[in-house]
Amino acid sequence: MRSVLVTGGNRGIGAAICICLKKLGYNVIGSYNSNHEQAAAFSKEHSIPFYSFDLANPDITDQKIQEILKNHGAIDCLVHNAGITSDGFFHKMTLDRWQKVLQTNLLSCFQVTHPLIQGMRERNFGRLVYVTSVNALKGQIGQTNYCAAKAGLIGFVKALALENANKNITVNAIAPGYTETDMVSAMNESVLTQIIESIPAKRLGKPEEIAESVAFLLSDKASYITGTTLHINGGMY
Repeated sequence: MRSVLVTGGNRGIGAAICICLKKLGYNVIGSYNSNHEQAAAFSKEHSIPFYSFDLANPDITDQKIQEILKNHGAIDCLVHNAGITSDGFFHKMTLDRWQKVLQTNLLSCFQVTHPLIQGMRERNFGRLVYVTSVNALKGQIGQTNYCAAKAGLIGFVKALALENANKNITVNAIAPGYTETDMVSAMNESVLTQIIESIPAKRLGKPEEIAESVAFLLSDKASYITGTTLHINGGMY
């Protein structure tokens, strides 16, 4: 049974990924930042252990990853899904808001990945998937921090894939478009209508569709796919 760590696994796309992989027989471990009550209920319902830590804090993230390794042994797969937004026009943005999004969405890759990939290289196997965004490719008004971080993930994936391809380790990204999550559902109705009209498929994506794509990239069927970004956006970009 392969073990997989899913960051940001208690809600939305992350929750769908956890449920999908659990059904496929993976030993799933999840992480989240806040909303302890919701995470505890989700953990109990699906028998998935969860760990709470803030990815914007490098020291705490490193400690928790070491705790996960101690408690669950080797981690074969990583799905780095966690991310935040702090939107606003760049000329009005504070350095704190800029740094928080970059640290959580991009710089956390080091603390999450570095301690796991050492073991993957030793065992000559690993699967890593990073969740970026359609907005990393097309840009979005008011999201310079978010777009920069998510675009940075794509470059990270390409380089890490090259470094580890000869170790039977694949490194890929998925770039979801607008998806049926609580965050999207909370958008202004008129804005959401405009977004759906701009999607050639004329609908939002489903979290389960994103999860199935992740499951494919983690599987042996995708063992010759590495360093790529899979676009799941209904033709939006």
